[in-house]
Parts: sequence; C-alpha cells; structure tokens
Amino acid sequence: MSDRRLDGVALRDWAHACVGDLIRHTDEINRLNVFPVADSDTGTNMLFTMRSAVAACDVAGDRTAVDEVMSVLAAGALDGARGNSGVILSQILRGFAEVTAEAVAHRQLSALDAEVFGAGLRRGVATVVAAMGGEAIDGTIVSVLAAAADAAERSAVDGDPLPTTVHAAATAAAAALDATPSQLAVLAEAGVVDAGGRGLLVLLDALSATLTGTAPVRPVYRPQAAADPAAKPTELSTAPAFEVMYTVAGLAPDAESTLRGRLEQLGDSVVIATAGEHSDHSVHVHTDDAGAAVEAGLDHGSVSQIRISVLSAGQHVAPAGWSRERTILAVVDGDGSAALFEAEGATILRCHDDPLDGCISAHRLLRAVVDTGAAKVMVLPNGYVAVEELVAACTAAIGWGIDVVPLPTGSMVQGLAALAVHDPDRQAVDDGYAMAQASGATRYGSVRLATEDALTWVGPCHRGDGLGIAGDEVLVVRHDITAAARGLIDLMLGAGGELVTVLLGDGVDQRVGELLAEHVGRHHLGAELVSYRSGHRGDAVLIGVE
Repeated sequence: MSDRRLDGVALRDWAHACVGDLIRHTDEINRLNVFPVADSDTGTNMLFTMRSAVAACDVAGDRTAVDEVMSVLAAGALDGARGNSGVILSQILRGFAEVTAEAVAHRQLSALDAEVFGAGLRRGVATVVAAMGGEAIDGTIVSVLAAAADAAERSAVDGDPLPTTVHAAATAAAAALDATPSQLAVLAEAGVVDAGGRGLLVLLDALSATLTGTAPVRPVYRPQAAADPAAKPTELSTAPAFEVMYTVAGLAPDAESTLRGRLEQLGDSVVIATAGEHSDHSVHVHTDDAGAAVEAGLDHGSVSQIRISVLSAGQHVAPAGWSRERTILAVVDGDGSAALFEAEGATILRCHDDPLDGCISAHRLLRAVVDTGAAKVMVLPNGYVAVEELVAACTAAIGWGIDVVPLPTGSMVQGLAALAVHDPDRQAVDDGYAMAQASGATRYGSVRLATEDALTWVGPCHRGDGLGIAGDEVLVVRHDITAAARGLIDLMLGAGGELVTVLLGDGVDQRVGELLAEHVGRHHLGAELVSYRSGHRGDAVLIGVE
C-alpha cells in the first residue's frame, strides 16, 4: 500500500492504534518498571493516559483539522494523565500540539511533514524537561525521546519523506532504549531497560504502522540477570508511600516554582504540567505525606481531581479519574440485538466473525473493557467468548485496576434476563448478584437448520430439518424451524416458566415469532411469549424461558 499523509484522520487512527498496541504491551512494560518506583504500573498508566486522549478526541466529534485533533489529544491526555509516565506522555503530546498549531498558522499545512515531526519531538523534550523542573535524568524516557528527536531532525534535513523519518526516529529510540541500563544504575541492577522508554517506542512503532501499514518487529523486553546478582535496587526500600496527583486551577506563573519547591521538600518525582492554553496545571509527586502534598496545592489555587495511590510494589492501587463509575459490557451479534441491549443501558461489543466459534478474543474483549472508560465493568459474554479468553481478559483488566465482574450468561437471552434486573443505583455487589441469579434462572436453547443427514440422540435428521438444541444436545427434530421451535418450547416449559423470550436470527421471517406466540397462548396457559428480530447469525432462533 502507499504511504499515508499524517493528517487529522490519520492522527485519530494512530491514537486508536496506540491504545490497542499498549494493551498488547502493558504487561511487558509493567514488568520493566523499576524507576522512579518499582510499582509495576508504567504500562498501565501510559495506556489509560492514551485512552483518555482518544476519548477526548471521540467526544470532539468529526474534527479532522490536524491542529485541532492534535490539540484535543494533548488536552485529553493531560486531563486523564496517570502517574509520572502519564504526565510525561501528556507533555510529549502537548509539544506536538504546539508545533502543529504553529505549522498550520504559518505554513497552512493540512498534514504533518518530516520537518514538523522532528520539531514536535524536540518540543516534546523541552516540555517534558520543563514539567520536571528543568532537570532530565539520563537513562529514562527523556533520553529515548531525545534520541528520536535527533534522528528525526537529521532525516528531515536530508529531505526524507515522513515515513522514513518516523522509521529513523523509532530506530534511534530502540537503540537509546537498549542503552538505558548503562546510564541508570537502578536499571542495570534490575536487568531491565527503561519502562517509559519502552512505552514511547510502542507509540512510535504505531505511527510507522499507521503511515505504512507495517509495524517494525521488536523483541520482547524482559528483565535480564543483573550484572551483580547480589545487588538490589534501593528504590524498593526507600520509595515513598503514596503517589499524589491533582489539578490546580489559578496557579500564578510565579507561584509554580514555589509549589514545586514545597513538593520537592515533601517527596520526589515532582512533575507540574500544563496544557499551555489555560492556567490549569497537573501536579504529580511521590511522597509519604499525601495530605501535605494536597495542602501545598490548595495554598496556590483551586484543587480538583485528587488521586492518591499506594506505592507498594505488587499492591498498586490504580488512581481514580474514570469517565463513569460503572457499566455493563454486553457481547452481541446482530443489529436488533445491539439495539435491545443498548436500550437497556449496556455498552456493546459486536461480533464480526462466526459466533459459533466463540469469536471474541481476549485482546478484543480487553480493549472493549478499557474503552468503556468505567471503573467497574460487568461483562455479559452471552456465549460469544470462550472461557479461557474471558478469564484472560478479565484477569488483565483487574490487574490494571479495573473492577471487572464476568457474569455467567451463555446466550443473549440470558443476558437480557440479567439486564432486566440491573439497577445502576444499587451497590455493585448486590447488582451483580441479582443479575447472575436472573441469568442462572433462565433456561435457554436454540433452533438451527440441519446442514447434512445425521443421527441424533432423538433419531435421524435430514438436511433442512429444524433441530431444537439445549445443553449442546439435539432434543427435537422437526421438518422446519417453526415446528422444531414449538417442540423445544414445549420441553422447556415442561419444567415450568412464565416468560418465553425468542430472538429471531438473520433471515428468519417475523411470522415465526407470531406462530410461536400463538402456540404458547394456546397450549401453555399462564405463560407469555415475546419475540424480537435480533438479526444474529448462526442459530436461526434463540429461546429463553424464565
């Protein structure tokens, strides 16, 4: 494919790609995290900071001007910045936003070129260093960023096209990343490269893939044996107890240095960042006295978005700042199903592959959980996620600080039963229990067309017959779908039930639902049948009995 221009649309695509790529590399990055505190959260913090940038861009609507998109990404990243690495990432994006705005104003650019890209990286170095108080530590993300800026500027001077310049920057960043253990003793002692630098390399590689369609192949960066096996990083024993972050409004320019000085007395890893166009500042510090750190901000302005995390290795508490407290994530297939679940307040993850194979991978489900922007997520797999994929995705999300609860819904009819009792005002544990109970009390089955002659537990079937299935076994064989559905409903209502829910799949006539409703009304007094056109693929009809 031909190389893309880095216009506003491509920037949006790049930002979304960054979230996906960071999801894949978060655990790898977290395992490298020993500086400034070995709290194993750098990958998580960069992921959620980038996710905040993407969310802001999505909320902004259809903006496609390259300067507007870049500005929104930077502001969104700062607003949702997590941890030291998140604030630094927001400042890198801020540097790009400033350079992009200048290029559009003076050169009328509609897309970034190699020169602007190099200048953006260089400005990113400057904004990061300024936010850190003017002092850069060798062997960190700043070293990796500076190396990328050097290479990009040289490439731009040589007249290279943007994809070549991005590749040169990423190559230089990778080399600088490999050198970080020789620059910072704590990295050498732990046998790791810098975690923030690794995260930056993920973002640069994502940009290469966005522009060319091909991402560079990188090794998996794992902790290696330390040069001195007896050496132990001092950070683990001397690290402050808390990470404190907040936003302070109304901070006067001459007060920033005073606030910084006070925070440096209280702890370390002090970063004070701004989006540039307003007086709001994002403050970050590691300290043993979280209250005093917040009070320092109150002395200089109005403090909001206070986030305090415990900096204990292996026990990191993810900071607050979610866009919403709780949501339901439902995996569905078909336009009608999506409309049904959305009407009940659920966030939707659509199937795109054969639902009979359990099409949703752990990566897709994890991305969907992250994209909800919620602190607590209840997942309705609805039979479209294999157990091992469901467990892997939920385990990863929980490790990143999202409270994920997978509910045992084996079919969309069970998912609808669970949603029917969902109460967002109820405590999450009570709500989850009620939903699981409603799901478990709903028996479900399906009807499909036989694709070949075969022998079932209830006798032979022929190609085109309707098969009524429950518990993975064929229990009914009839001459068509409607007849098989009648027979299966009769069996399911034999154990009792008051409500029958029928979902009609893609291509199934609405008349089937009407005939089934007539059958239930005639033969099962006291029971009611409701049918919906879900448009799902695979089984022709899904049936639930409550």
